Amino acid sequence: MPAQPAQPAHRVRVRRVYETPSPDDGVRVLVDRLWPRGLAKTDAHIDEWPKALTPSTELRRWYHATEGAYEEFSRRYEAELEAPDAAAALDRLRSLAAKGTITLLTAAKDPSVSHTSVLVRELDPAAGAGAGAGA
Repeated sequence: MPAQPAQPAHRVRVRRVYETPSPDDGVRVLVDRLWPRGLAKTDAHIDEWPKALTPSTELRRWYHATEGAYEEFSRRYEAELEAPDAAAALDRLRSLAAKGTITLLTAAKDPSVSHTSVLVRELDPAAGAGAGAGA
C-alpha cells in the first residue's frame, strides 16, 4: 500500500472577521490593530488579539494613502515584525500553529494584499510560497 501523504503539523488560515466562526478555525486570532467596525465582541469569538503583531499606525496610514505600494508595505511590515514585542507575538503564534490550526482574522476587504499575507508567509513559509508579491 502506498504511504499516505503526511499532514502538515499546522495550518494557518485567513478569514475575514465578519464571517461566521467555523468549528475548524482552531485558535482564532484577530490581527488588526483596531477593533472591526460594527462587530460586537461577543459575536467575534476571538481567542487572541496580539496588537504588538499588527502594523504600526504610521505604516497603516502610509499604506492606505498610497496606491500600489503593497510590495514596499510588505518590506516595511517585515521590518516591524523584528521588533522585540512583535517577534515575541509572532513566536507565540508559531507555537500555537505547531499544535494545530490557527485562523488569522482581519477586517481587510482583500486579505491577499494586506498584512495577513505577510503573517502567513512568516508563520508557514510553505503556505506562503507562491502567494508572493502582488498576490
